[in-house]
Amino acid sequence: MWCSALRGIITLILSLLMAPLAAEAQPSPQVPRIGVLSDSALTASARNRAAFLQGLHALGYVEGQTIVLEERWAEGKLERLPDLAAELVQLQVNVIVAGTVPVARATSQATERIPIVLAGGDAVGTGLITNIARPDGNITGLATNAAELSGKWLELLKEAVPAVSRVAVLSLPESPFAGAALREMQVAAPALGVQLQSLSVRDPSELEGAFAAMSTEHAEALVVIPGPIFSIHRARINELAAKSRLPTMWEWRDAVADGGLMAYGPDGASLWRRAATYVDKILKGAQPADLPVERPMTFKLVINLKTAKALGITMPPHLLVLADEVFQ
Repeated sequence: MWCSALRGIITLILSLLMAPLAAEAQPSPQVPRIGVLSDSALTASARNRAAFLQGLHALGYVEGQTIVLEERWAEGKLERLPDLAAELVQLQVNVIVAGTVPVARATSQATERIPIVLAGGDAVGTGLITNIARPDGNITGLATNAAELSGKWLELLKEAVPAVSRVAVLSLPESPFAGAALREMQVAAPALGVQLQSLSVRDPSELEGAFAAMSTEHAEALVVIPGPIFSIHRARINELAAKSRLPTMWEWRDAVADGGLMAYGPDGASLWRRAATYVDKILKGAQPADLPVERPMTFKLVINLKTAKALGITMPPHLLVLADEVFQ
């Protein structure tokens, strides 16, 4: 009997001694890993990245503590996207934030399992998402439509510079929505008394040739259809436009900060900040199909008065009143 009692005491002592070791051996909760994939460069997207981190911080996340970011930047080289997407899939991230439609498409081809949050781009017009209210794949997020804005770009250019009659349109040949945007401008152009000159470039080295062609055709203004090469090299494009005395119209606010004349479109930083809320819901268990795609309801007009002065343009007072941001 006493042997049985002794064994019980020994077992109790050993269990007490082993308890701390067992507690230490318990795995700590895994820190969520968020993949971020962009077809642009980090330097060109710094404002968007900062807004995304602000959005996460507002929801209680701290980079390096409660979340880990796995970031990949294609530097404008779309051919790199499949490999970069595959890297994130291999890392088994919990969710991937895609900066544009080409990024989301490459990512969706790499995985059907990992949720993808789109932070902007014409996902509907390009067929990437067919059901806004209930996405039927692993992609949700925020979708824009540059084609719907392109007619407005021409209209605003004409208001700023009424004498403009020939407008060059710069795009990427592989852009998923450039064709739709150009068609919208072709519809709007006759009523505005404008003729269009369509130009496409595949590489930054072709920019000088494109501007030479604009000069040959006597272009008087330039519209830049969004694309990763243009985002990265926006300052260079604005520099070439200034030398050619061409007022420029962009979709992105940052392009005006870098010397463009005007921009009209959704604020990219706001889209990335909003993307953080999608990430939060997914990390808490929501599925993409449960999260309707959002379309931006407000658009910002941005004007650079310094550029206008350099080009000899007097901006109409009503445009300055309408502008959401004016660079002096």
